[in-house]
Amino acid sequence: MQATLINGVLESLRIGIGFLWTAAWAIIMGITITSLVQVYVSKERMAQVLGDGDLSGLTKATLFGAASSGCSFGAVAIGKGLFKKGAHAVNFMAFMFASTNLIVELGLMILILLGWEFLLAELLGGLVLIVVMAGIVHITLPENLFDEVRETLNERDHQSGVTEDPTCGMEGTDEHTLTTDGGETLKFCSEGCMETYRQETSSYGGWREEFLSWGGWYKIGNQYRKEWSMIWTDVIAGFLISGFVIVFVPQWVWETLFIQGDGLLVTAENAIMGVAIAVVSFVGSIGNVPFAVALWGGGVSFAGVIAFVYADLITIPVLNVYRKYYGWKVMLYILGVFFVTMAFSGFLMELLFDALDIVPNLAGGETATEKTYFELNYTFYLNLIAFAFSGFLLYVYRRGLGAPGQYRDPVCGMRTGENGPSISYDETTYHFCSNACKRSFEAEPEEFADRSPEATDHEHDH
Repeated sequence: MQATLINGVLESLRIGIGFLWTAAWAIIMGITITSLVQVYVSKERMAQVLGDGDLSGLTKATLFGAASSGCSFGAVAIGKGLFKKGAHAVNFMAFMFASTNLIVELGLMILILLGWEFLLAELLGGLVLIVVMAGIVHITLPENLFDEVRETLNERDHQSGVTEDPTCGMEGTDEHTLTTDGGETLKFCSEGCMETYRQETSSYGGWREEFLSWGGWYKIGNQYRKEWSMIWTDVIAGFLISGFVIVFVPQWVWETLFIQGDGLLVTAENAIMGVAIAVVSFVGSIGNVPFAVALWGGGVSFAGVIAFVYADLITIPVLNVYRKYYGWKVMLYILGVFFVTMAFSGFLMELLFDALDIVPNLAGGETATEKTYFELNYTFYLNLIAFAFSGFLLYVYRRGLGAPGQYRDPVCGMRTGENGPSISYDETTYHFCSNACKRSFEAEPEEFADRSPEATDHEHDH
C-alpha cells in the first residue's frame, strides 16, 4: 500500500513537471511578448475611454485587456481602478475577461497542451464571452447599483487614505513612495511599478532608440519580472495539481459529475459543471490549463473543459476579492453574470465545433501517463533558448543596466534614485532599491560598505 502511494506521488510529479517542461518555452515567450507590448505600446488613460457602455468602449476595453496580461487577481485589481475612475460596468468586466482569456501565454499553453481546436475555442469563445456578458449586463443591470457602489468605494478609499498606483491603478503603499519634481507624493503598489514610473518619466526617445539601449532592455526586464511575480504560484500549482488529479482521481468521479452521452442536455450539464468545478478549484490564471488537461484526459466533454478554462475569474478566492471591493450584492451579481456567460459560451462552442466537425477526439491518443516528457527534441532546444533569454532579461534588471537613477544599491546592485531608502555609514550615504536591502545592509554593513554608492556613467543607455 505504501509503495503504491509513493509510486503514485512520483508519477504525479513526473506528469506535472513534464507538463511544465513541455510548456515552459511557450510561457516564457508569451510573457516576453506581453512585456514588450506593455513597455512599448502607449495607452490612453482608460477612465476617459471606458466611461460609456457602447460598442466603442467595449472594443477598447477588450483590446486593452488583451494587452494587459496578468493573473486573475491582477485583472480584478486593475478592473477596480478603472471602475473607480468611471468605467462602465460592462467595460471593466470586459477588460477582466480579455486580460485572462485573450492573452498570448495562455493561448500558447492551450495550443501545446490541448491542441489547436481548444485554442480556436478559447479565442473565439473569449470574444463570445464578452458579447454575451455585455448583453446580459445591459438587460439585467440593477438601476444605480454600480453608481452607488462606485461612490461608496471612492469615499471609503479616501477616508482610509488609499492612494492608487499611477502605473497600474492598484492600491499604493507607504513603503513605495516617490516625490516628483513638482512636490507631489505618489504611492505605488510595488518596487516594480515605481521603477516603471521612473522609466516612463525618464524616457528619452522613441521605441527604436530605447530598444537599442540598455535602458530599453531594463524596462523589458522589469516588466518581465513583474509579469512572473503575478502568475508563478498559479502556474506551478496548476501543473502540480494536474499531475495528482490525473493519477489519483478515479474515472468514476468524472463520470458521476459529468453526464456521459450525446444531446443538448448533456452538453449543457457538462458546461455548467465545468464552471462549477472551476469555482472550487482555487486555481486561476494560466495555471488552470494543465488542470483542464486532466479533465480532458478524464473524459470530460469539450464543452465542460473549455467552460472550465473560461472560469478563472470566479474561483472562491477571486470572489472574496469582489466581496471586499464591492460588497455582497455586486459580488453575487458578478458571479451570476459570469457563471451564466461562461457556461453558455462553453455550450455554444461545442455546438459550433460539432457542426463544423472539429471537436477533437481522444480515441487512440497518448495519455498523460504514457507520454515521455524529457527527450532531446525541439522542446529541449526551445526551452534552452527560452531559459537563456529569461536569464538575460533578469540579469539586465538585476544589474540595473540603463536604469534611471544615479545611485547603485550596494546590496543587490540595482540602480536607484535619491528618493528611495538611504542610510549614512562611515561618512558615506548609501541608497537602496527597497527597505529589504536597507535592512540587509544594516545587519552587516562591513560586507557592503566597500562598494561604490554611485552608478558609473558608462552603464547609462547605449
